[in-house]
Amino acid sequence: MSKVITGRMTHHHEGELVVFHIGMQINRWWRPDLWMPTFFAMPPMLRELSMDPDSGMLGYHLLFGAGGPYVVQYWSSVDKLYAYASSPSQEHRPAWTRFNKMARKAPGAVGIWHETFLVDRAESVYVSTKPMGLPKATEMVVVGKRQDRAQARFAEGRTLAGQSGPHGTSRAVPESTYSPR
Repeated sequence: MSKVITGRMTHHHEGELVVFHIGMQINRWWRPDLWMPTFFAMPPMLRELSMDPDSGMLGYHLLFGAGGPYVVQYWSSVDKLYAYASSPSQEHRPAWTRFNKMARKAPGAVGIWHETFLVDRAESVYVSTKPMGLPKATEMVVVGKRQDRAQARFAEGRTLAGQSGPHGTSRAVPESTYSPR
């Protein structure tokens, strides 16, 4: 069990930073035979990625929303994320194929969604929390005097993506930039 870290903490990360949200929407709760296979497909993927330090996944956080579970993942590069997604020898590609077969047999029973963000800058603060989010995925550091205000942390939070992009923005990566499903 994680211990609460007292004090004001933030994250530190140098390099590309990708935030990936992926989830499922359970549309027919009364049909677990239709949505449970999708629900149980994610843990093996997270385990596989967590055990491979070269996978590019820095960390993740599981959440539950109004429509069902979702995962916030932190990646070291867009290329590594899409390489994993399209690799036939890893967990994702076969799971995606199974989902598409099921979706054709029972349209609308369960939905899948994702959002991918290449982050130009990132700012965070965590006060008396257990390790989570960006600090858990990257490096947790104490908020220093120069970083006391959110605006100062944001100014120092430039990533590799931010060195060539517009200041202070996060860009969603268009689907046209990666392989078709």
